[in-house]
Amino acid sequence: MADWRPMLNRREDGFPRIMGVVNVTPDSFHPRSRSTDINHAIETASKMVSEGAEWIDVGGESTRPGARPVPIEDELSRVIPAIEGIRAELPDVCISIDTRRSQVARQALSSGADMVNDVSAMSDPEMLEVVSEHDCPVCVMHMKGLPENMQDNPSYDDVVNEVRRFLGEVTSLLIDEGVKPSQIVADPGIGFGKTLGHNLALLSSGREVVPDDRMRLMWGVSRKSMFRDLLGRGDSEDRLSGTLGIAAISPEKEVDIIRVHDVVEHSDAFIAMKAVR
Repeated sequence: MADWRPMLNRREDGFPRIMGVVNVTPDSFHPRSRSTDINHAIETASKMVSEGAEWIDVGGESTRPGARPVPIEDELSRVIPAIEGIRAELPDVCISIDTRRSQVARQALSSGADMVNDVSAMSDPEMLEVVSEHDCPVCVMHMKGLPENMQDNPSYDDVVNEVRRFLGEVTSLLIDEGVKPSQIVADPGIGFGKTLGHNLALLSSGREVVPDDRMRLMWGVSRKSMFRDLLGRGDSEDRLSGTLGIAAISPEKEVDIIRVHDVVEHSDAFIAMKAVR
């Protein structure tokens, strides 16, 4: 297994760790992120690591707006061979499993994954037990509603405070189960039940949404539909520039991990920014 503990923190130079996305799905919103073949998933992960990724996030169920749940058997058949293959090929890389299901998380952790990335923030009550038993890091994300309905007119009185309060409630449950706060990563859930205004407020707030100073912060903004609304880019293929623009402010917002589709572009951007600094 990889040594994931230092990889939860920002780099010493203040830039976030890069997490590369490997979707073992036929329908994730960004077509070039899809790997329906296990060998392709392993090759993609290897390329991402060579380009600067320190985390690989493996998912077998699309949670794009409007997506429907897939049978658990399908999700397991997609992610477990991919995790096993990536772990065999890349023994030192940190791997997270992107899942809402405790059964998938349990098998993924036993197959070589290091962290659970749960976009539903422990909606499966047995997920708390899995994370506690494995003493692993966990990323909890705020999502208003479910993927199939989350973008149906989402509204908040104060989106930053409401997201912070929700993440605090989930964090309390994890701590009660014995999970260390330093192993909990908060994700404000950009694009998950939010309008453009909500997304911008959450990004601007930075670590204000993190309910405990001992926790970490992750952003996942890569190629999302907020760039359709902000820039008029309807196709995910046209959203890289906007994505990099948001990534450029991640150091000043003290982001610890940034989840991306385009590893080399983010790595190059951070190298160039560091050189100028």
